[in-house]
Amino acid sequence: MHHIDVSIEKDVFDANNKLAHKNFHRLKENNIRAIDLLGAIGSGKTALIEKIVPELKKRGIRAGAIAGDVWGDDDFKRIVDTGIPAVNANTGKECHLDAHLVEHSIEKLPLEDIDILFIENVGNMVCPTDFQLGAEKRVVVVSTTEGDDVVNKHPMMFRNGNIAVINKTDLADYVDCNISRMEDDIHKYNPVMPVFRTNMKTGDGIAELTDEILR
Repeated sequence: MHHIDVSIEKDVFDANNKLAHKNFHRLKENNIRAIDLLGAIGSGKTALIEKIVPELKKRGIRAGAIAGDVWGDDDFKRIVDTGIPAVNANTGKECHLDAHLVEHSIEKLPLEDIDILFIENVGNMVCPTDFQLGAEKRVVVVSTTEGDDVVNKHPMMFRNGNIAVINKTDLADYVDCNISRMEDDIHKYNPVMPVFRTNMKTGDGIAELTDEILR
């Protein structure tokens, strides 16, 4: 039988949530809206930022980003290439960002030059769910290449999210993915969650998704 010390686990979450609350208010004081991007490795979180940034620039909105990864700076470099300020946040071995790491990342950003901050979490469909970071919205990104049962296998991420993105719609037929099933599963776990279908190759769905993020 496994023994779980619930009190220690609660203390960890409580401490993290207090820091997340602090992050939220610090960003709000600087008129910055923060968006937490969650999803598996390869779902398209970085590509989404690459597509949304030009859309925001057209609207006169300045973006910034925190690129979360276990190791490396591949995503960070791609984000920097969009021309926005960014911080590379490596967790070392943890499968999620936490509010403490985000707090230190915020300290490295030119807050006066940012209107909206994207926090790209570590690629994982489980760990990031329980750790608030200080964002006002959570965008959950899944792709057709993960299979049309991916939502049903990870319900908590959708229950705790605000916006869902089904990415790589252009590949659905090639991997025999039923996108309608994915949408139905999302609404099974979160009936009011708006869902956007996106194609990074053509930019389909990006303008509409940006509208929802800014709403």
